[in-house]
Amino acid sequence: VIKCKAAVAWEAGKPLSLEEVEVAPPKAHEVRIKIVATAVCHTDAYTLSGADPEGCFPVILGHEGAGIVESVGEGVTKVKPGDTVIPLYIPQCGECKFCKNPKTNLCQKIRITQGKGLMPDGTSRFTCKGKQVYHFMGTSTFSEYTVVADISVAKIDAAAPLDKVCLLGCGISTGYGAAVNTAKVEPGSTCAVFGLGGVGLAVIMGCKIAGASRIIGIDLNKDKYAKAKEFGATECISPQDFKKPIQEVLVEMTDGGVDYSFECIGNVGVMRAALEACHKGWGVSVIVGVAAAGQEISTRPFQLVTGRVWKGTAFGGWKSVDSVPKLVTDYMSKKIKVDEFVTHTLPFDKINEAFELMHAGK
Repeated sequence: VIKCKAAVAWEAGKPLSLEEVEVAPPKAHEVRIKIVATAVCHTDAYTLSGADPEGCFPVILGHEGAGIVESVGEGVTKVKPGDTVIPLYIPQCGECKFCKNPKTNLCQKIRITQGKGLMPDGTSRFTCKGKQVYHFMGTSTFSEYTVVADISVAKIDAAAPLDKVCLLGCGISTGYGAAVNTAKVEPGSTCAVFGLGGVGLAVIMGCKIAGASRIIGIDLNKDKYAKAKEFGATECISPQDFKKPIQEVLVEMTDGGVDYSFECIGNVGVMRAALEACHKGWGVSVIVGVAAAGQEISTRPFQLVTGRVWKGTAFGGWKSVDSVPKLVTDYMSKKIKVDEFVTHTLPFDKINEAFELMHAGK
């Protein structure tokens, strides 16, 4: 058993608490990882807020991390101690019907236990002050050591800077993949990206790499426009600057609507606007943001009858074990940006400040 520091969420709506936790050794087909770097994501904040129906407490959150394998359980063959890895919240077992189908990346092998905050055998590897602590998204990167299933880990280039590539564990991969895998943006196309946080910027990067000629960024926070343009946005607008609905503005700006739109917020009203901003006959709108539990999307069916397509994406459609090492290689060879997504680097004990910066849109 390893004793180390972890940021424990004891209950919903309270700040994280830095505690000493015990991390049990990995069982069969499990891997214990020394986490070197982790990022914070709105998904962590969503669960911490208490709005997540799958949220269990106490829990160690975090799902964008990178580290070094410390030890492995019986039967683990893909990684060994000392390997550099990224934990994966969507695993890839290679055996379930989802993994065998090229149309999806949603491996279901450990979905049930992962959703309950437990390891595949139905137990937890974390204890704190004598209490069991739940896992989160199969990763729990807000701990100096974590245990994951062996199908939830990608071995990456040992030369990669972990304080940067940890972002490929969720946000950057999700946005970039939404553009190149899910939408399959084409050269010369017009795109609209709603929400210019980390995921939205990654979508813009994907649209630019795919050859889009016009990329319109949409956000209420104008402080985000300069960064969006650095990533490839050709123009940025705020819905607050117009008297009419933003979808009408976009349809007028683009002679009938955009070819591709992306919702990167998790707001069902914006999801509708993103669909309706698409061009009749061929427009495709991709939902990337995660809306709160129980919310529903709506539009007039005629929007779809007249040729628009509504799609969703999880982790950008990447089959995780296969794709994450390639994304790291693409970053190392400067094909995709990663460093530019990092705004602040804080010590672990300032993790609550990191959440404050995220909520402030900074």
